[in-house]
Amino acid sequence: MQSLTRQQLVLLVLLTIVWGVNWPVMKLGVTDYPPLTFRAISMALGLPVLALALVVMKVPFRLPARHWPELLWLAATNMFVWHTCIILAVKTLSSGRAAILGYTMPIFSAVLGALLFSAVLTRRGWIGVSAAALGVALLLWHELTGLAGKPAGVALALVAAATWALGTQLLRRTRIPVPTLTLSFWMTALTAVVMTLLCAVFERQQWREPSATAWFAILFNAVLIFGFAHATWFYLARALPPLASTLSVMFIPVLGVFTGALWLGEVLHWQDFAAVALMVVAIASVLWPARPPAPSPASPATASGTGRGPDA
Repeated sequence: MQSLTRQQLVLLVLLTIVWGVNWPVMKLGVTDYPPLTFRAISMALGLPVLALALVVMKVPFRLPARHWPELLWLAATNMFVWHTCIILAVKTLSSGRAAILGYTMPIFSAVLGALLFSAVLTRRGWIGVSAAALGVALLLWHELTGLAGKPAGVALALVAAATWALGTQLLRRTRIPVPTLTLSFWMTALTAVVMTLLCAVFERQQWREPSATAWFAILFNAVLIFGFAHATWFYLARALPPLASTLSVMFIPVLGVFTGALWLGEVLHWQDFAAVALMVVAIASVLWPARPPAPSPASPATASGTGRGPDA
């Protein structure tokens, strides 16, 4: 477990707000617009914003050729599958519930970490994962009947979450010697190509001028999601242990539910408020500073101040 620095804490708060609010924004964007095309346009417009950030911060674009195969694998697990599956799920499900299913990711991450990477969960880690799982269950309490009638959307969201969990584990362990912002730029560029190809194949007949609402959602995603949020997340995922980075963002689905209720008229229940408390527990379990270990009793030689053995 690891405490956040002040910079990481500020970035985490901003990331939570931006990503949480984006769930109803995405729902508004894809309600009457092709979802893959929506995502492709957002990425195409967001990539120059991300490139400008690299130029302003004087971060190099260059990535050695020998690291491109690993970058492709990181992009596939962190972005290709996630963005394709989750935007299709948002089209089918309510925004808040898509967010909840998508943020089962920390639970998948804990399981994959134990199975594939020999990660050992501490007692606080188990408390955090359990609290997150129970919070997700409470948030879904009143949706189980509705979700049962939308198996495709549920399956897409869970596949997206599981693949993103694997990507987070791999990103934390990557040894590609370039800044995280460089990785973020190239993963976004590769994903933009993939999404463009997918929308050209599956949605070409549905292409049309976006409405004012769709344009708002596209620009929100271009600037704040692909220009800021993804780069921030990749930074936190590389800087923090996988469990700490994944559970630290568990307030995002809560914010997604509450903003969805505010904007889209979804009804809140007591389970939603109980889930808020559980998500706070989950986050605190991995980010609250641990007490330092008690000092071991001094040996007689040390206590005497000599520090010398019998043959000194």
